[in-house]
Amino acid sequence: MKDSLGREIDYMRLSITDRCNLRCRYCMPHGVASIPHDKILRYEEFLRICHVAVKIGVKAVRVTGGEPLARKDCVPFLKELKAMPGLERVTLTTNGVLLEQHVTALADMRLDGVNVSIDSLNADTFFQITGRNDFSAVWRSALAAIEAGLPVKINCVPIIGLNDSEITAFAELAERYPVDVRFIEFMPSEAGERFKCVAADDILNRLREAYPDLTEDARRRGSGPARYFKSAKMLGAAGLIAATSHCFCAGCNRIRVTSEGFLKLCLYHGDGLDLRELLRGGADDAELESAIASAVYNKPERHFFGARTGADMGIKNMSRIGG
Repeated sequence: MKDSLGREIDYMRLSITDRCNLRCRYCMPHGVASIPHDKILRYEEFLRICHVAVKIGVKAVRVTGGEPLARKDCVPFLKELKAMPGLERVTLTTNGVLLEQHVTALADMRLDGVNVSIDSLNADTFFQITGRNDFSAVWRSALAAIEAGLPVKINCVPIIGLNDSEITAFAELAERYPVDVRFIEFMPSEAGERFKCVAADDILNRLREAYPDLTEDARRRGSGPARYFKSAKMLGAAGLIAATSHCFCAGCNRIRVTSEGFLKLCLYHGDGLDLRELLRGGADDAELESAIASAVYNKPERHFFGARTGADMGIKNMSRIGG
């Protein structure tokens, strides 16, 4: 499946819920209203979208939220995705609060990867960012996933004045464990307007001070936007996702489906397709296939993060779109 610029679109993110059990200050602070349950897609609707998307070229699906494990039966849903013919990779992004109890099931189904979002290794700072005293549960979950042999990535959003002093400490996790630690510039939203992230270039400079032999490892690039860097000290790697300061749109291969069933072609733009309306309006698979392919063909050329605010773009909080 290609867009008008010839980009191969083969990766889809599914946000299966807008609900989350943390209240991260830059994403989903207190007071954010939840979407009514009847507006959220049912699992069978997500599976139908995936069947059609795989038929026209999607090879990888990442399940996100909100917090996906906060939705009942998320793990059986992941198992159904893993069994879907033609789908080559199924991965999960989670905040880790509920992950530990599901690690064995995820390992047994051979889930292709788990990204655990942790913004601080200090319990007090974790509480300051998330509004919850759940650091111990998250850390136990991450260690359990590593021990079970799941491919684990640790995602961290460095924010000036909150956790930017921990960049080296996070990188050291890649020394002690076979994990990739990724530092992500957060994308503008109304909830995060007053916070300032650390630019990827600044993070890289700090990493090079700690690891003078740090070199880019192009073999780890994969299908996503992260650039990975290795040191001889590391079992894993350090990754950078410069979501705001750099434009990686020329190689973009992704689309996302929000929990409400909106096919979002680019995180920045509002363009897309209301799949819920099609699904609940009686569209058959051929009509869904045609509508998705047509929408993807018109995928925008690039984002303009950094030039406009989250309020300008109408992005109130990331939980409604999917992390």
